[in-house]
Amino acid sequence: MNKKHRCGWCIGDPLYETYHDTEWGVPVHDDNTIFEFLILETFQAGLSWITILRKRENFRKAFDDFDYKKIARYKQNKIDTLLLDAGIIRNKLKIYATITNAIAFIKIQEEFGSFSKYIWGFVDGKPIKNTLKNYKNAPASTTVSNIISKDLKKRGFKFVGPTVVYAHMQATGMVNDHEINCFRYHQV
Repeated sequence: MNKKHRCGWCIGDPLYETYHDTEWGVPVHDDNTIFEFLILETFQAGLSWITILRKRENFRKAFDDFDYKKIARYKQNKIDTLLLDAGIIRNKLKIYATITNAIAFIKIQEEFGSFSKYIWGFVDGKPIKNTLKNYKNAPASTTVSNIISKDLKKRGFKFVGPTVVYAHMQATGMVNDHEINCFRYHQV
């Protein structure tokens, strides 16, 4: 049996393994997908990523398929509906932050042409390729994630601390933190 070696963090859960094998660390330049990951990462703050992955489809449905233009226009009745939705994380501050972040996201698009152009500019448009032997040695944040976090906050974003930003960088392929013996390391 030819078993692929995966990063240790995803072993044992089929949903985690599929996410690892198909999405995590793949460079993302599509603004819609970048926004989706940004929102999921903000809701993940203080929770495990698998919790968010298990609720991802619920989030997608609740937040209009992560349509940031719609989210930016949410009114109180929509917020009230979200606060009652047991399928998502019903954190009032994070729900309000999602709306605030959608508005700030659009402003960055207007300034830079796309959010992708803005965010990838922090890494000169190329993924940072780390050489981790064990995922446990990955940093929680870096100098780059600190810089991005400060800039996002200055532009009005909420729940975008350096750790959330670094997790976003990992998820969207701005940094390759696959373990060096993981089959995905050279693929992404």
